[in-house]
Amino acid sequence: AKAADPAAKLYVNDYNVEGVNAKSTALYDLVRSLKERGVPIDGVGLQAHLILGQVPSTFQQNIQRFADLGVDVAITELDIRMPLPSDSAKLAQQKADYKAVTAACAAVTRCVNLTVWGFTDSDSWVESTFPGEGAATPYDENYAPKPAYYGISEALGGTTTPVPPTGRCTAAYSVGSQWNTGFTGNVT
Repeated sequence: AKAADPAAKLYVNDYNVEGVNAKSTALYDLVRSLKERGVPIDGVGLQAHLILGQVPSTFQQNIQRFADLGVDVAITELDIRMPLPSDSAKLAQQKADYKAVTAACAAVTRCVNLTVWGFTDSDSWVESTFPGEGAATPYDENYAPKPAYYGISEALGGTTTPVPPTGRCTAAYSVGSQWNTGFTGNVT
């Protein structure tokens, strides 16, 4: 891959390696060995398919130990599932869990990315794979932000409560200059 594209970033990505455990230690040993032998490796991906209330207490420590090897870390597929139906207590716990994961990544300089796996609860893979569980994303099935969204926002220094809309959003479009093969458009 590096021969084809020297700028390519090469990652090893796995699941159940978010906290310090036997599997993440084996991955750590592999990455250390690869680095020692000069094998190109740029990062480690932590899939982070988590269960409500079970964010590993060693999550940040684990990210840091990989970073200390000289590789970047990415949280590649974050979702936090819960037993259905959801309720206010579960949503509050999910908010705390999303906040903890986001804060752990933000605290480690080499944690370079956090990707949520699925945009809304309606398009998540969780319910079809774990019957009776779901509501795993920061947005509900109607595309409205759930408390988890605000947990992410808080961990990044943003707002802690929903901001009510002040009115409808409007857009105006006009065509600027035109020529044979194109035009410029103005959107306000």
